[in-house]
Amino acid sequence: MQREWRNTPKYFSSLQRKSIVVPELCKRGVGRSSHRPLQYLVSYELSISSSRQMDFFNHFYGTFKEKSSSMFAPGYENLEERLTPITMASALRRVYVVGVGMTKFTKPGTGPDYPEMAHEAVQKALKDARISYNQVEQACIGYVYGDSTCGQRALYGSGLTGIPIYNVNNNCATGSSALHLAKQLISGHQADCILALGFEKMEKGSLGVSFPNKTNPLDKHVQAMGDVTGFSKAPFAPQMFGNAGKEHMEKYGTKLEHFGKIALKNHNHGSKNLNSQFQKVRTLEEILTAQVVSAPLTKLMCCPTSDGAAAAIIVSEEFVKSHNLENSAVEILGMEMVTDLESTFGEKSIMKVVGYDMSKTAADRVFKKSGRSIKDVNVVELHDCFSANELITYEALGLCDEGKAGEFIDNGDNTYGGKYVVNPSGGLISKGHPLGATGLAQCAELCWQLRGEAGERQVPGAKLALQHNLGLGGAAVVGLYQLGFPTVAGRIPLSSSASGNRAFHTSTTKMSESEVKTEKTVEIDAFKCAPIFKYLGDVLNEEGKRLVEKINCVYEFKVGGPEGKNGNWIVDVKNGNGSVQFGGTETTPDVILSIGDSDLFDLMTGKLNAQKAFFQGKLKIKGNLSLAMKLQEFTSRIAKSTSSKL
Repeated sequence: MQREWRNTPKYFSSLQRKSIVVPELCKRGVGRSSHRPLQYLVSYELSISSSRQMDFFNHFYGTFKEKSSSMFAPGYENLEERLTPITMASALRRVYVVGVGMTKFTKPGTGPDYPEMAHEAVQKALKDARISYNQVEQACIGYVYGDSTCGQRALYGSGLTGIPIYNVNNNCATGSSALHLAKQLISGHQADCILALGFEKMEKGSLGVSFPNKTNPLDKHVQAMGDVTGFSKAPFAPQMFGNAGKEHMEKYGTKLEHFGKIALKNHNHGSKNLNSQFQKVRTLEEILTAQVVSAPLTKLMCCPTSDGAAAAIIVSEEFVKSHNLENSAVEILGMEMVTDLESTFGEKSIMKVVGYDMSKTAADRVFKKSGRSIKDVNVVELHDCFSANELITYEALGLCDEGKAGEFIDNGDNTYGGKYVVNPSGGLISKGHPLGATGLAQCAELCWQLRGEAGERQVPGAKLALQHNLGLGGAAVVGLYQLGFPTVAGRIPLSSSASGNRAFHTSTTKMSESEVKTEKTVEIDAFKCAPIFKYLGDVLNEEGKRLVEKINCVYEFKVGGPEGKNGNWIVDVKNGNGSVQFGGTETTPDVILSIGDSDLFDLMTGKLNAQKAFFQGKLKIKGNLSLAMKLQEFTSRIAKSTSSKL
């Protein structure tokens, strides 16, 4: 046996040196002291080739299969079970976003400095995740304009815990690059909880050059544009994206109005977002007749420079489950970063110089690896630094066929009621564009949408969300999100301002009596759901004492009835032996549920799923979520029996 082990390193040494994760086994050193197979696992790294890896594992496993019980310490005899996680496919872990937060984006120079902005975003994300900063193991921090360790300084206000901090700069894709790095670290078993943070404190006006005495990283992009279109006096960024828009117009017949309609949509979406820099509803005429920055782009088709910060808490599945965060966890199904390709500079296309092929390649990889399709997507946050870029990105992501973006816009397929809702936050054009924060603000918006917390901006039935963040120089990041645990998802958001929501009430305290009064009432027998409440009353008569001890809550059901009139029931499972009262307003409820008459009947009889009703907007909850969940537990028993009694 010793001879077998002495020969093993020769086998290892024939393999190329590439890293591989060996969870628990190497970390704990579980081999007995007299035998050192695990040292070879640590010392000799394996080839990236899966076939060569499997050759090695067959050799390794075959050597020990018969003698594993004698060679391994107690508790590690099952070698096959311990080796399974080492394969390339199973080595990567699922990754989740459990908390997000952002500041309001503002005009440069009008808000606090970056440490204060960063602190606000981080604290909101931690509160949203219901964890403390001490639980964060690493941080990935993105910013473009700042000295080399601004990331560390940004976190001093949150805590000095000695964690690794990575400072990230990838131009306008900086925020999503920090997010991508955090995802990679979680997926690769390097940590269980990572903070991704992005911020920017910008100067007024168009972007400029910070280091004129060094080679400009965009010199090849500038040269490629000059070779095709020449130069104008307009600022570089709008000039380049404007020329990309011109190329699309010449190639496919796109009209100026199409760029205007994109800007119109984003300004109007942003008017419902309290975190947006601009919250003004615009008209198409205003947009088209605004000052021309670089044809065909007018000022209102361009994003502003901004100050702001955004953050996300990225965790492993193990962290989600051990901290009971399933009801807020959003899974990152896939995320890809692509940098400049040969086609960026080699095909005399300004659309490709500004990132068309990077975006397309990243999206194709995400959908291929996740097994999903663009047709499955409901909501999109994409990089509309200029309306021309949003237009060409429709085609790059596959939202419409190549050359069909104009038709896609004219059909209204990029907004509520169409095929997709693109930039419900208002996008960069309305919300603003603090470079380091943008990608993480996109992540925040998509999490709010999937969790049903976007209020007036809520996309009905949002189940799959797509993110696109682009930076010249260049990098494109595309991510795909869905609820991680949809059967347990659904909660009251911690604050309406956190999600930039203008209308969604999220108080976790009791409601005042003035809030529960019904404006229009109707006779009880007119409601389809009336027998449900009669049955609830019968149940309380029989088991009221036990249920009051178990649930301890007063519920009000606001039911939308016939002819637009409403009715309300107070279900008291808190006082005495419980009671049910129609039209009662004397008792202050802990939880208010608003739902239509037929939907309530279907919900209580098991025909309508509560989570589905919540995310479709059929069921609205106001008050303490944990108590609301107790009602679901209470009514599950009733739903089984009511169908036979009604």
